[in-house]
Amino acid sequence: MKERKMNLVLFYYLSLIFLEVIFRIVCIKNISITFINSLLYLLPVSFLLGFISGLFKNKKINFSISLILVLIITILFGVEIVFKNTFKVYFSVRSLGLTNQVMSFMDEVFKSIKNNIGYILIILIPFITLIVVRKKINFKQSTKHMNIAYLVCIGLGYLLFLGSLFIGYQEENSIYELYYKVDNISLYKEKMGVLASFNLDVKRLITGFNSKILYVPPVIEEEPKEEEVKYNALDIDFPSLLTNETNSTLKSMHEYFANESPTKQNEYTGLFKGKNLILFMGESFNEIGVDKELTPTLYKLVNSGFTFKNFYSPVILSTIGGEFQELTGLYPNIGDLSQVWRKGLNKSYGFGIANIFKNLGYNTYAYHNNQYNFQNRDVYLKTLGFDNYKGCYNGLEINCKLWPQSDVEMIDATVEDYLTSEKPFMVYYATVSGHMGYDFNNSMSYKNKDAVEDLPYSIPAKAYLATQIELDKALETLIKRLDEQGILEDTVIALVGDHYPYALDISAVNELASYTKDEVIEVNRSNFILWNSKMDTVEVEKVGSQIDVLPTIYNVFGVPYDSRLIIGKDILSDTEGLAIFANFSWVSDYGTYEASTGKFTPKKEIPEGYVSTMNNIVQNKVAMSKMLLENNYYTRVTEGVK
Repeated sequence: MKERKMNLVLFYYLSLIFLEVIFRIVCIKNISITFINSLLYLLPVSFLLGFISGLFKNKKINFSISLILVLIITILFGVEIVFKNTFKVYFSVRSLGLTNQVMSFMDEVFKSIKNNIGYILIILIPFITLIVVRKKINFKQSTKHMNIAYLVCIGLGYLLFLGSLFIGYQEENSIYELYYKVDNISLYKEKMGVLASFNLDVKRLITGFNSKILYVPPVIEEEPKEEEVKYNALDIDFPSLLTNETNSTLKSMHEYFANESPTKQNEYTGLFKGKNLILFMGESFNEIGVDKELTPTLYKLVNSGFTFKNFYSPVILSTIGGEFQELTGLYPNIGDLSQVWRKGLNKSYGFGIANIFKNLGYNTYAYHNNQYNFQNRDVYLKTLGFDNYKGCYNGLEINCKLWPQSDVEMIDATVEDYLTSEKPFMVYYATVSGHMGYDFNNSMSYKNKDAVEDLPYSIPAKAYLATQIELDKALETLIKRLDEQGILEDTVIALVGDHYPYALDISAVNELASYTKDEVIEVNRSNFILWNSKMDTVEVEKVGSQIDVLPTIYNVFGVPYDSRLIIGKDILSDTEGLAIFANFSWVSDYGTYEASTGKFTPKKEIPEGYVSTMNNIVQNKVAMSKMLLENNYYTRVTEGVK
């Protein structure tokens, strides 16, 4: 009796299910009801693979094609697992423009491969199985009728999948909404898995995609009191812009910003007007690195001046994502980071922080103690207005052969550039001493090893603290030099982290934390330093994140700006606080929403329809951040505006 062989389509289908399950276990850590939608999607994919694998008469060729297809798919799943475990965000084909950032972290990538070698071997099972049982699988050429049947099954299967999207389509962050209306590949991946999100990601890369602007109920303002209310807004004639606009995208943007409420000026508006500003992006700076004994300068700055009690630094594509938020006040869309941002924001960014301060009569300076052109930092900093930026191999005289390089050396090498400035100065430092990996092969961890060696923590936790000691010493040096020059009282120091130290696993983070943090929201809780030596301490309970840094600085420095056009908001204003995370989870003054589960945990009683409204607000803010850059919107609406 002739042995019956397995249909190749069935093998593909079972293999894809297996891979998707492993991905969900490793990266998402749950298998939700939406896995049913994923199963439906995998049906037409399996028939498509079967169709491709039966095109030739030679069974060996068809086997080779099958082997190549399974290997490519396995590699894709491997990339997803390693990328998520290394960078704590999901892989996107639209992030391929950031490959030099990934390449610079190859030591960590290899470490992640080593740490996940068990899962990587597991996802190789379909590939190995195909080789081992190839004689039990039918690799014959498909007949004409079979090919037609395959094509019909592909079409019907895909229609069945599309039909399944309408189940629960009105729910918050439904698959229907993510597929048709919102560009949120992270959440789509959590609901639909690797292959469906990869397909959608490639499609949007090729065709482009703008999220739909969702309805938000208008805010009914209370009648102003007797005193005059002033707003952070420019005199932009939105009615005329709407009347004269023919482009549908720009018209929708005019409507959106015309309906935005500008933030009110407050008791802190202009508090630091005319003072110097030194702004830091602290590599992997986080509240777990602030210690009264080990990092006394950081401790002093965090606990005096403005002290922000509910501040977050969400991980959104590593350092460049955090820096983008801090310097633009916008949410970092992957496409913007890999294309528009790195190419210089269309060479025009009037709201760039250095451009703004130069217009106020300031001298501006920017420094980075790693390679000066890493991630095109030399391009985008110039676009923001920094004309005399220095980094390693571009005028910064420090030991650039160390890895990571010293923040103390950077301060020592640059402080004289601006200490004797005849004008007020605005300085930006992008630090690097806090960079992963966290062991004592790290030059900064090794340099400060003696200070942490006897602490009761794991090696990664101690090594991380040692890197923050270097940042602390750099700030100590800076403050001392400012004081010696007699300008400390006239200088404001601001510092925010690009992201939490995600090379630490959650157990190491919790060794250093004052409470047990989760891996989604609270691991991102951090500090925002905004400090002047002569100010009283001001405690701020409102929620904030990196995108709020720029408008907060503009407000306290009395900068004329239009708060409607910046997605982040002044944390000191009376607007509701909000922090947005990579998959559109969020924290507000009312509570925490986890997008992947749809769970909202309130801090206090919420208004009717609050969660739905906030989800729409979050999606609109992200969509507008992308559209602002892609359409060079600032230049369009502010030309001639004073």
